[in-house]
Amino acid sequence: MAPDQRGYSAAARPLGVELYTSDLLMADALALMDNCRAPRFHLVGHDWGGQLAWLIAAANSDRVATLTVLSRPHPAAFARAMTEDPEQANRSQHHRTFRQPDALDRLRQNNFKILRSALEREGIAAENIDTYFQTLNEPGALEAAINWYRAANIASMQIPPISVATLYIWGTADPTVGRRAAELTAQFVSGPYRFVEIEGGGHFIIDQFPDRIAQLVIEHLRSDAL
Repeated sequence: MAPDQRGYSAAARPLGVELYTSDLLMADALALMDNCRAPRFHLVGHDWGGQLAWLIAAANSDRVATLTVLSRPHPAAFARAMTEDPEQANRSQHHRTFRQPDALDRLRQNNFKILRSALEREGIAAENIDTYFQTLNEPGALEAAINWYRAANIASMQIPPISVATLYIWGTADPTVGRRAAELTAQFVSGPYRFVEIEGGGHFIIDQFPDRIAQLVIEHLRSDAL
């Protein structure tokens, strides 16, 4: 199952920053699994989906068979790197920018030029970029996407170590996540852990290296047959 998360689906796009807190986002994912009658499941997430995956695995180790996260470090590792590493603080500048009152207007300028340019620099195919912005042009979609940033407080997140089998995949050329944050993640996983670096991979490594990522994920899932 690869669901649209809250805000990205026109049928699940509530208004209000307070409706995008981590507790509510976690509840959405768990409700999907409950509806599928899945007492245990493999969990895979990228970027904000990865952030959510870390939180779900920490709080529901009895239900998460394996955890796979792409790009996004463990929340505590990310918070520490943002505080202690000036390079990571600079890489994470967009987290602060998106929380500014004029963020929506700035992002919409010139047909989303800022965001489009960022995706183009990552080598994302033009047709995929067009698909992404078709969604962001829907009523309330950009506001919902920004609400993920505005509702989060990464610096204050405190979660226990991850005890489930974890695969963390990071691209060495990710412009938003530096090496310190990526390597610190190991300190916050107490269970079996594998860290894979994708040489030259950017933030959207699943778009750039789909076959390699699929192979890694399948291998990891096979480590626990539920």
